Amino acid sequence: MTRFPTDHELVEQYHRQDALRHVVDEIDRHPSLSNWTGSYLPRPLFVDHREIVDFGTDVLRLFELITSLPQRLFDGDLQRYTSTLGIDEQRAKLITSLGGIKPPCYGRADMYHDGTSFKLLEIGIASEVGGADRAGEIPKALMENEAFAKFAADHGLGYTHTGREVAETLREAGRHLSDSPVVALLEGPGGLAGYAAHWNTFRDVMRGFGLDFHVAEVGDVRERDGKLYLGDTGIDVVLRCFTVEEIIGDADGFALVEPVLKAHREGGTVLFTPFESNLFANKGALGLLSDTRHRDRFTADELAVVDRVLPWTRSLKGAASLDDELVTYARDNREELILKPNGYYGGVGVVAGWDTDADTWWKTLKDGVEDGCVIQKRVIPRSEPVRDPQTGAVEPWQAAWGLFYTPRGYAGAYARAVPAFESPVIGVTAYKNTRTAGVFHYGEV
Repeated sequence: MTRFPTDHELVEQYHRQDALRHVVDEIDRHPSLSNWTGSYLPRPLFVDHREIVDFGTDVLRLFELITSLPQRLFDGDLQRYTSTLGIDEQRAKLITSLGGIKPPCYGRADMYHDGTSFKLLEIGIASEVGGADRAGEIPKALMENEAFAKFAADHGLGYTHTGREVAETLREAGRHLSDSPVVALLEGPGGLAGYAAHWNTFRDVMRGFGLDFHVAEVGDVRERDGKLYLGDTGIDVVLRCFTVEEIIGDADGFALVEPVLKAHREGGTVLFTPFESNLFANKGALGLLSDTRHRDRFTADELAVVDRVLPWTRSLKGAASLDDELVTYARDNREELILKPNGYYGGVGVVAGWDTDADTWWKTLKDGVEDGCVIQKRVIPRSEPVRDPQTGAVEPWQAAWGLFYTPRGYAGAYARAVPAFESPVIGVTAYKNTRTAGVFHYGEV
C-alpha cells in the first residue's frame, strides 16, 4: 500500500530544499497573475486530498440545509425569514426580486483547520467572492518551475484548478441559450475603478478555458426583447459581482439593475447567483442552523453534518433584552467568542472578544443585539511553519482556507495567511500583512 506523507512531513521536506526557497517569487512575474497587486506566502499549503474533498461534500450538504431554512423553519414565509435575520424592508425587496428563488450552488466557504479538522467560518453563497482568479493559477504557475515540479512529482502533489471548474459551471448555466454562451461579469456602479485589475485577471483565466468573457459595470448593459446586450454583443450569462449594498447605495441603483432582472425573468439572459443568494450568505442563517431550538427540524444525518462542520454559532437578533441568557453568556465568555455582523463579509465589522477589553465588548454586544449579529465560538487555526526566504528562519503562520464549490462539487482552494496571532481576522481586506497561498493536495489515488 502506498504511504503518502503527512502535512508536517511535506513541509519539513519542502524547507530542506534550497532550490525551493525563492520559488514563490516567480509567481509575481507570471503573466496570468501580473495584474494582481497582493503578496504571496513563501510556500504553498498542503492538505490531504480526501480530507478537503470530504469537507467540500459537507459544504454542499450544508448549502442544501441553509437554502431549505425558509421552508423548514418559517413555512416558506420569506418575510418572517428576512425579519428574523434583521434584513430591512428595502433590502428584503431587492434580495427577493426574483421571488425568492433558490440560487445555484456556487460560492466560497471560508474555514480554519484547528489541527484536527476543518471548521467552517462562513459559507459565501455568491458570485462576487474573490480568489477564483488565483486559486488555480498560483499552483499552475508553481508547476512551471522545474524544481517545484520535481518536488510535486516526488511527493504526489496535485491541485484542482478553480478557474476550469468555474468556466465549466458558467458554460453549463448558459448552455440552453447557446453552445458557446457569452458571459459578462458585471461590477457595481463605479466598481471597476477599484477592481478592474482583479476582474481582468479573472477574465483572462476564463478566456483561457474557452469562454467568451467580458467585464463591465451594471450600467453598461441594455435590455432588448428580453435579452441583455453589451454594445452589440448579446449576453447569455451575467456573473453578478455587484452587491446589494452597492445597488442600495446608488441613487439610480434599482433602475440600473432592473434590465438585468427583466432579462432573467424573460429567459434571454441568466443572472448567475441572483440577489437571493444573500438570503443564505447572511451569517444569521448559520445561527439558525446551529441553534439547538431547531434541531427537531433536521434528521440525524443532517445534524451530524452541522455538528461536524460548524462551530457553535448563535444570533443575537433574537435576544429579548440585554438580560437575555445568551447575551449574559456572551458577556461572560468574551475571550472564547467572536462577533460578526450578519450581512457583511471580508472581515468588515468583526470584533474578536479575546482582542477586546470588557467595556468595548459589552458595547459591541449591545449594538449586535440591535443591529443583528452572530456570535461564534473561537476556532484557533493550526500553526503553518513557513521559512523566511531571506533569513532562513522558520516562523509560525496561521491560515484561513477558501474552498470553492460549484454544482459539480469541490472546485479547488486557496488560502490567506498571517503571522501567528498577529491578527484576529485573516483576510486581504481585513489586514494589510495578509499573504495569499496556493493549495496542493496529496494522497489522491
